[in-house]
Amino acid sequence: MRFLRRSLMGVFLLAVTVGLLVWAGDILYTSLQARMNKEGHQRPARERVFVVNVERFEPGSIEPELTTFGELRSRRALEIRAPASGTIVELAENFEEGGHVRQGALLLQVDPADAEARVGQARIDLSEAEAELRDAERSLALAREEVVAAQEQWDLRSKALGRQRDLQGRGVGTEAAVETAELAAASANQALVSRKGSLASAEARLDQAGTRLERQKITLAEAERSLADTKIFAAFDGTLSGVSLVQGGLVNANERLAQLIDPEALEVTFRLSAAQYARILDEQGRLLGLPVVVSLDVLGVDLRAQGRVSRESAAVGEGQTGRLIFASLDAPKGFRPGDFVTVRMTEPALENVALLPATAVDAAQTVLVVGEDDRLESAPAEVMRRQGDDVIVRAAHLVGRQIVTERSPLLGTGIKVRVLTPRDGGAAAPAAGAAAEDEMVELTPDRRAAIIAFVEANNRMPKDVKARILGQLSQPKVPAGVVKRIEGRMGG
Repeated sequence: MRFLRRSLMGVFLLAVTVGLLVWAGDILYTSLQARMNKEGHQRPARERVFVVNVERFEPGSIEPELTTFGELRSRRALEIRAPASGTIVELAENFEEGGHVRQGALLLQVDPADAEARVGQARIDLSEAEAELRDAERSLALAREEVVAAQEQWDLRSKALGRQRDLQGRGVGTEAAVETAELAAASANQALVSRKGSLASAEARLDQAGTRLERQKITLAEAERSLADTKIFAAFDGTLSGVSLVQGGLVNANERLAQLIDPEALEVTFRLSAAQYARILDEQGRLLGLPVVVSLDVLGVDLRAQGRVSRESAAVGEGQTGRLIFASLDAPKGFRPGDFVTVRMTEPALENVALLPATAVDAAQTVLVVGEDDRLESAPAEVMRRQGDDVIVRAAHLVGRQIVTERSPLLGTGIKVRVLTPRDGGAAAPAAGAAAEDEMVELTPDRRAAIIAFVEANNRMPKDVKARILGQLSQPKVPAGVVKRIEGRMGG
């Protein structure tokens, strides 16, 4: 019992001790919190500053580039069809898929036996018609002579009848003699009429013989043309496509044998929207002959050809929109009809515009401008063209201002920003002007050539800015600031 009582007393004293320790800790923690709250230590509030990329708005003259897709086709394509049925007895060596033929070359010949037989028969019939014509001409000549003789006979009988009537009137002649003379004159007149009928028949026979002769000439010409049609010649220099024929094969009349294509007379067809179409018209509504460049990526090799807009479609196809435009190509090496190509067309130049990244303009056509105290301001900017990842804008009130090139939901009017170096040479114009006070440096020929090539290839740089920089690079010494900025962009 004593042991149990002492154990319970120890447990009780231990619990009291732990409770006192917890109470003391709580008092200490509470006093410390009260002390800290009473002192009121707080971090000072600071405004958040965002880092932005900018470009200086320098308007100039820019030629927009319209990019679309089109299909190549040949302006001269001829279907080769069999003009007559028969067996192919002769075939050109190059009459095969992709075979190149020259103008006037013999491509193939159909068996001419039947055509030659028809030509021979037509010539025989023509000879018979010529003989019949000659016989009709001789008959006509004889008929004319017989009419002349009958006319003379009738004249003599008429004179004899007149004499008998004169004798009878004087009482010398007899009634019987007069009647005999009248019968002879009537008989001569009947003979004359009969000879004239024969003459008319001879003339009709001559006309029929002439008609038959002309008909036989036409028949002979048709037979000779059918014989000539057994041979097919190349109408122009070109390449054969879709060949489906071998020597000895049997073909039917008007059967499609191949297609002859002129690979040099190529043109590209592409479709533009109504808005794009309106931009390539002049003041009179006529189509401008704008230059175009077509390209085709073939196994990593970029084929290119230049051309010019030539015409437009006469009507809009059913179920289609826009306009179908045709452009002729100059020396399209490596291209073939049916190629699906990229078409780039240079539009008329726009004045007082600048090229900005598409990320700099929002849907409401506004941009963010760095204003006083490095705070952003919103300003309107008219979007003239969208060109790939860039836009061409016009905003005369923003000349020389710094434009934020990459907008984000965190940026807006009144936000304080810190400006970084412009992203390309398009903003290097003011830097070039400021660099006039910097140190002038000399460039090696290779280094100068590389910088000039980079500046000339920079399509985003306005023309006037590019001209100023190229003018500085043409001098013996170039501002170091210009070189530094351009080479920094080249390294990027």
